[in-house]
Amino acid sequence: MQEHEDRGPCSEAGSEEDMVSKERKEKSVFTTGKRKLAVARAKISPGKGIVKVNSIPLDLMNNAVTKMRIQEALIVTGGDWKKFDINLNVRGGGIMGQADAARQAIARGLAKMLGADTRKKFMEYDRYMIVSDSRRTEPHKPPRSSQGPRRYKQRSKR
Repeated sequence: MQEHEDRGPCSEAGSEEDMVSKERKEKSVFTTGKRKLAVARAKISPGKGIVKVNSIPLDLMNNAVTKMRIQEALIVTGGDWKKFDINLNVRGGGIMGQADAARQAIARGLAKMLGADTRKKFMEYDRYMIVSDSRRTEPHKPPRSSQGPRRYKQRSKR
């Protein structure tokens, strides 16, 4: 009567790949993005397409430039990101550093959730959406630490 019970999970062609994609869709992903002194932590989970930065919806952000910078990662994926809710927590640095860190955290998370083809799109568009920029500020040196790392005393020629 019940002939289908004997079949295992891998009896159909491609069913193992379907199981992996279902596992990805059900679980949430945590990623980080860094730029200068700014650090962004993102939680991407299945949902309705809501994007929040420090508990504030992306639509209500005041600065249009930073808003577009964060939306860049969403635009590159097309409409695929609307299946996920994205919660960002951004700390440190300045406004643009935080925007770039948030953009990187979103791109990394969506690349994990959507697969290798999305990662390839990000790498073609802008490499720094996936790979973090390793440049950091140089530490100040002892003799004149308040002026900067390479500042020396000004000398008079005459």
